[in-house]
Amino acid sequence: MTIGTESLPAAFAALGDDTRWGLLQRLGTAPASATALAADQPISRQAVARHLEVLREAGLVETEIHGREVRYRAIGSRLSALARDLDALAQGWESRLRSIKAAAEG
Repeated sequence: MTIGTESLPAAFAALGDDTRWGLLQRLGTAPASATALAADQPISRQAVARHLEVLREAGLVETEIHGREVRYRAIGSRLSALARDLDALAQGWESRLRSIKAAAEG
C-alpha cells in the first residue's frame, strides 16, 4: 500500500502541526477519546477535537465507538505506507546525489 499522491498534501499538512503531531504520537500508543487527549494538552477539548478531525480527514486516524465514547486510533498501515513513500523518495535523491558527486569527481 502506498499513499496516493492526491492525499499526500493533506497528510503532510496534518503532520506539519505540532499539536497534531503530538496527538498522533499519543494515539500511536493506544486509542483515546478527545477528552482524554485534551487532559494532556494546553488547549480545549473542542480544539483537540478539531485537530483530530484534520487527522481523520487526512486518513491518519480513525474512530471507534465504545458505548457513548468516541475513541481515536492511529491507522498504522497508512503511517507505514507514508514512511515507505518517504523512504523511496529519499533513496531516489541519494542516488541522484551520488551520481552528481561521481560526475563532479570523475
